[in-house]
Amino acid sequence: MNSEMPKLDLSEKGRSKEGETISLNRRLFMQLLAYGSCQDPAPLITTLQQAGVDGVLYADLNDPQGVALLTLHEDPDFFVTSLRGLLNQPPFTGLTPKPEYTMFGRTYAIGYESNLEEVLLRRPRRRVLNPNWPWAIWYPLRRSGAFERLPEEEQRDILMEHGNIGFTFGRAGYAHDIRLACYGLDKNDNDFVVGLLGPDLYPLSAVVQAMRKTRQTSQYLESLGPFFVGKAIWQSKM
Repeated sequence: MNSEMPKLDLSEKGRSKEGETISLNRRLFMQLLAYGSCQDPAPLITTLQQAGVDGVLYADLNDPQGVALLTLHEDPDFFVTSLRGLLNQPPFTGLTPKPEYTMFGRTYAIGYESNLEEVLLRRPRRRVLNPNWPWAIWYPLRRSGAFERLPEEEQRDILMEHGNIGFTFGRAGYAHDIRLACYGLDKNDNDFVVGLLGPDLYPLSAVVQAMRKTRQTSQYLESLGPFFVGKAIWQSKM
């Protein structure tokens, strides 16, 4: 009897233009950490530049002494080694953490994408580091169990409502989204982290407003937020 355990393929799946299944076992992790008591962000920017951090520093719209640091890396070890060491030294140790805004997630594929490296690695990075899209709204969400029990076809129809809104705003150049899965990675048991990015703030708010009317938001969300709203004051190079 073969005692070997069956292999489990956890790679991200897509589909080639010829209709064949493709896979890639790589993904991008992103973390948002928010802080208060920052009267001068200049020392933070200098430290991030010198350390070669890949990420964004935001000024918090709702706190005149607030900032938030978004970092991205393929290796999750980065967040508990290199980044952890950096944040446990001045000037970051002089700030007041706001753990209620902490978000962490990973890029993922839906199954039909023909270029997985673009979807999972390159495009999300370009979006968050684009200097022409400094405004950002970041928030977590959790779907209700009722949504997970719906037939797959009905789930796709519901999700298509959000997809159409995102496509419309994106094609017009008003807003671009980042979708991260955070199953088991979030202390509040959220399913996803969403980032809305753009050149101006109002269109990002308009996206959230438009999504209020969708079936997913109005019927199948268990929780939404808290929302972090900020504008990039430093970004690493794309």
